[in-house]
Parts: sequence; C-alpha cells; structure tokens
Amino acid sequence: MTAVYWAAYVMLGGGALLTLVRLARGPSLLDRVVATDVLLVIISAGLAVYAALARDPTVVPVLVVVSLLAFVGSVSVARYIGGMLMSSAGDGQDVGLPEAAEEQAARAAEGEQR
Repeated sequence: MTAVYWAAYVMLGGGALLTLVRLARGPSLLDRVVATDVLLVIISAGLAVYAALARDPTVVPVLVVVSLLAFVGSVSVARYIGGMLMSSAGDGQDVGLPEAAEEQAARAAEGEQR
C-alpha cells in the first residue's frame, strides 16, 4: 500500500510544483487565475486521495470547503474580468480576448477616420 501512497503523492506534488511555476511566471492575470484554480484542484485531489487511502471520512468536509472556495474564487475573478472587458468595450459587447479588443479598437479607429 505504501507504493500507492508514494505514487499518488509524487504525481500530485509534481503537478503542484509545475502549477506554482505557472503561477509565478504567468504573464497575464488570467494565467495566474487558472494556475490558482488548478492548485486548488490539486489540493482537493490530495485530500481525496488521503481520505480514500486512509479511510478517514473526517476529511470530507474540508474537501467540500476547498472545492467551494475554488469555485467561488474562479467565478468571482471571471465576473471581475468580464466587467472590466464590458466597460472597456464601450458598446456593451463582451470582447473576451485581447486580440478581439485590439480588432474592435482598430475598427473603431477606422470608423473615426472616415
């Protein structure tokens, strides 16, 4: 059984380290948000593996709280960023991607030149 413990925790630890690298290096806010969400999922997976292998049901409420924290955090950041994009678009359309915002700004500049 210890081989299963080691294999599971080594894989989760490797994933957590790679996620921390993305969290530190991520060039944009969205990269960091996704990395934080993935890190919370890895923490949840680690708690679930521990609860399953140790047959300890007392960890399940903590697992639920961590999962809800990940969900509420992701939704909050998505709404915040969506609100920023909506207010910067000017016409009420959500542009979604930086490339789309640049294209929309270029079209607006062309319209002003005419």
